[in-house]
Amino acid sequence: MKGLLQIVSFLEVLHGAIGLVRSGVLLPLMQWSGRTQFLILIVRQIVKVQGLLSVFITFVAWSLSEVIRYSHYALSDLGICPPWLTYLRYTAFIVLYPIGVAAGEMWLMYEALPFIKEKNLYADFFGGLPFSFDSSVKVLLVCYPFMWLKLYVHLFKQRRLKLHKLYEKKKA
Repeated sequence: MKGLLQIVSFLEVLHGAIGLVRSGVLLPLMQWSGRTQFLILIVRQIVKVQGLLSVFITFVAWSLSEVIRYSHYALSDLGICPPWLTYLRYTAFIVLYPIGVAAGEMWLMYEALPFIKEKNLYADFFGGLPFSFDSSVKVLLVCYPFMWLKLYVHLFKQRRLKLHKLYEKKKA
């Protein structure tokens, strides 16, 4: 049951793939895989990290982002979304995203490295490969900022488009 909602959240990727929403596939897939890796492969598997500040920071940033995002979706679908919520939807990420990624996800991955090594976590899965799971986490830590930057820049593009439309609507 643990992690079920994160697995079900893959529907967001599928909705983009089949054209139900305009989000596309690549960026939602990157977002989903980062969160899934964080939750299922690290937080769920290593009890000692579950009470760390980095987990709390991540969950607060994720939760605030999702409350804003889904409130915006719901009220927009009803045609009653206030302009301030649209502004918040396309602005809050500027602070929340770096906090969730750097002070949350990446910090936790770094903090989890000794536990991964100690437990020899995922040794069976990575046993036949020329690298271990803790090595792959280290590589991921190096690559993470570059993958994150792609998503972050995309959010700024969305912000420019949506807030421009909001400004034009207000002007008219």
